[in-house]
Formats: sequence, C-alpha cells, structure tokens
Amino acid sequence: MSRILLKDGCVLSLDRKIGNFHRADVLIDGPTISAVGPDLRAGNAEVIDVTDSIVMPGFVDTHRHVWEGLFRNLGDRAPWGSSDPGALSRKIGPFYRPDDVYAGNLVGLLGALDAGITTVLDWSHIQVSPEHTEAALAAHRESAIRAVFAYGPPWWGNPEPTRADFVRSLAGTHFTTADQLLTLALAPPGPEFASIESTRADWELAREVGARISVHVGVGEQRPRGRLAEMSQAGLLGPDTTYVNCATLSDEEIELIADSGGSFALSAAAGMMMGYGMPPIQQLIDRQLSPALSVDAESNVPTDMFTQMRAVISIQHASLFDLKLAGKGGVPNLLTTRRVLEYATIEGARANGLGAITGSLTPGKQADLIVLSSDTPNIFPINDPIGAVVWGMDTSNVDSVFVAGRALKRDGELVGVDMARISDIAYSARDHVARSAGLEPPALEAAG
Repeated sequence: MSRILLKDGCVLSLDRKIGNFHRADVLIDGPTISAVGPDLRAGNAEVIDVTDSIVMPGFVDTHRHVWEGLFRNLGDRAPWGSSDPGALSRKIGPFYRPDDVYAGNLVGLLGALDAGITTVLDWSHIQVSPEHTEAALAAHRESAIRAVFAYGPPWWGNPEPTRADFVRSLAGTHFTTADQLLTLALAPPGPEFASIESTRADWELAREVGARISVHVGVGEQRPRGRLAEMSQAGLLGPDTTYVNCATLSDEEIELIADSGGSFALSAAAGMMMGYGMPPIQQLIDRQLSPALSVDAESNVPTDMFTQMRAVISIQHASLFDLKLAGKGGVPNLLTTRRVLEYATIEGARANGLGAITGSLTPGKQADLIVLSSDTPNIFPINDPIGAVVWGMDTSNVDSVFVAGRALKRDGELVGVDMARISDIAYSARDHVARSAGLEPPALEAAG
C-alpha cells in the first residue's frame, strides 16, 4: 500500500491529546495513520488536496441487521409492532437463500460505506446454515468495510443443536488474525427473549471463543422484568458486552450494566419509530456514561449516522427544553455537538471492542477516515466545523472514504463497484424473498 497525504483540510481528529485543526494534514502510511498536523512533509506520497473539506474518523455503527437491507425504507409499512419487534425478520427470514443473504449484506455494507460509515457491527440473525454464513462473510470481504460480524441464530424455529460447534469452527477459520478487517461477536437473543439457562450458555460460548457479545435489552413494554438482575447475580455481565436499545431499562438495570463495564448502543431513530420506547439519553449522561449509536433496522429509518446523531441530540435538547418550559429548576446541560460526534465515532469503536484500532485520527491507529465536502451550498459558509457535521451535513457531503488506508470512495463515487450488478442482484433477491413470503414488493402510492 502506498503513502497518501491528505493536505490542507479542516481536521477533526477527535483525539483530545492531538486536537482539531482548521487547517492540517493527515499522512496515511499503508493501512495506518502516520501523522496528523499542519505542514507535514511526506516524500513519495500521493498528495490529495482536501482544501474546503473536513477530514475526520469514519462513522462507527454499533448495531445493524444488515441482511434486512433488501427491505429498506418500508417505514411504517414494515410489519413491526411494540409487542413484536421481530415480526419482519420472522416474516421474511425463512425464505432467504444464501444468495439472498449475500445480496442483502452487500447492498447494506456498500450503503454504509457510501454514507461514510467505516465500521459496522453486523447483527446477523439470519444464520440458518453454514452456507448462509459463508454468503454473509463473502459480502463482507467484497465490500472491504471494517466489521464486527455478530453471529446470531434465526428468530424463528429452534437453533441447530450443532450451532455451538459451528461457532467454534467459525472462530478458528475466519477470524484468526489480529490485523484482519473482520472480527467475531455473538448476537444471542438475550435475557428478554430467552431463558437464563440459554443466555448463560450463549455468554459462556462467546467467552470461550473470545468473541464480544451484542444483545437487545429494554425493548418495548412486553419484556420480562428482572432478567438483568438475575444475570448480574449469576456473574454473567461484563465489559465484553454491548447492550442495544435500552429504552425501557430501569435505573437499577442501567446501574448494573454500568458497574459491569458494559457498553450502551442507542438506536434512537429506529427505536422510536418501532415502539421500543424513549432512548435513555439523559439517564446515561447523568451517570457520565457515553453511549454509541446504531442504525438498527434498515427497513425503517435512514441508514446513515447523520440521522442518528441528530435524533439523539434533538431528543435530549427537546426533553430539557420541556423541563424549562414547565418551570423546573436544576435542568442539566444541553448535549454538545462534540459529544454526539464522539458517540458516532470513538465511542462506537469502543463499544465494538475496537477502540485501540479505529474511531479517532490517532497516529498508529488504522486509517479509517472520511473526507466531507464543505464547499457545497447545503453547508457553506462553515462557522463551526463540528456543528456543520452534526447539524448540517448529509450523505451528499461524503466525498471520500478510506478503510485501513484503502480508498473505497473517491470524488463522491464508490471505487470499483459495478452499480448495475449490485442493483440487479438486490432487486432479484428482494423479489424472490417477498414473493416466497407471500408479499408483493410495495407499490408506490398514488401522488396526491
């Protein structure tokens, strides 16, 4: 891999020791960041002029059901309900062939890259067979995104009795080197969807193979109570676990997770639309806890992190302004744009177990970064670069994306991607699954 010098951009390192710069350079040496600062010299480097651009770490998504990407943008037409958050996956999942998993994963991962996401945790509860797993992993390798592959059993039928043996084999064959883009996690149903005995077995399996754990908790009103306390008493909670959604957790349950060193991942936009409950943003801030962010369900909400940042910061601001309007005193401080940008980058990397590898522009870390155009009419003049990213930008501003020093998007276009082919396989797979499930692809509503 060659050396690349990104020159004269506004650099948001999100490393508090390095700081941010109105004008600086970023030197990429192979897969890593070599230096950050003004007026860097780099012989034999390709120089890319990033004037009128913001250079920052790539966004990190901590929880996304990527395989559902074939059914994007259904919004309130998706068969979700507050009492049945798994309705869509159970409706369509049984009809996915391995080729459909490949198509859904590939279009979902490329969509993430196009939106400036350089790391995603793929919460993949479509693992019906080894062939389904191989197809999902093939899409990951083709996309070249950094990912945590969270292997999960399907939410329909009974898990295969040999699943644990397959996970052990998977860990020993596909996730064996420390420098690869893919790392392994487990995506078990969790204590609100399974027995404590089953949950214990899943947790022990994950720790046996050295995989992180990602689990839904605090999802809607129908969940059983007291399960997290039981897990804590059983010694199962730990810093290797990320808890997703968390909307209906009690204060005591939040404390249990915090005391264990676990991470929180908020799916604010999807969770509100799907009836999970109000995200516990202020409860976490009050405890000086820093959540990560996630897209969650591609079928319901936009698949970019600009949307997730704005959802979280807007909810927190609105809730505090409501307190002020009601005459309450001692109202907490407003969430800052700096903090919510950290939620979408370095805090996400930590929640994915990759905080030492990515999430900030720190020399020695992997060169996972994005270049955002700031000379477009939707965003200039720039008055506050961080505010511009959080409040003003969208996916149209994502000019370039690098993962491990490799350019996967340049000049607003994904590199080396045959879009006609991707479109063909996505529509073909979508139509097969929909019709097999007794659905017709949604028709456009009549205008007016």
